[in-house]
Amino acid sequence: MPIVHSDGLGQFQQDNATPHASRVATKWLQEHSSDFRHFHRPPKSPEMDIIEDIRDALLHVVEKRSPPPRTPMDLLTALQDSWYEFAPGYLQTPGESMPRRFASLLHARGG
Repeated sequence: MPIVHSDGLGQFQQDNATPHASRVATKWLQEHSSDFRHFHRPPKSPEMDIIEDIRDALLHVVEKRSPPPRTPMDLLTALQDSWYEFAPGYLQTPGESMPRRFASLLHARGG
């Protein structure tokens, strides 16, 4: 965290997805909790996860390809090609929506 956010303003977001809430991950977070601020959010909150939106859009584009990818290398190529086909500002919109998403989540008290 100090490397990425040398200003000390970075926060770790724990979405409590099953792999992230494992015993090993939980122990690591407890041992390193003084190293960063930790933003707790409700378990498995997809409305807060812009990565899910981006992944879904990317997979949708890949699924429409003809012929479909048949090997892991074909899939990698299709993903990379599809990624570069997104409009230049595509990733900016989900990022800019985060303050609104956080406000809605806090207003709903996580519900």
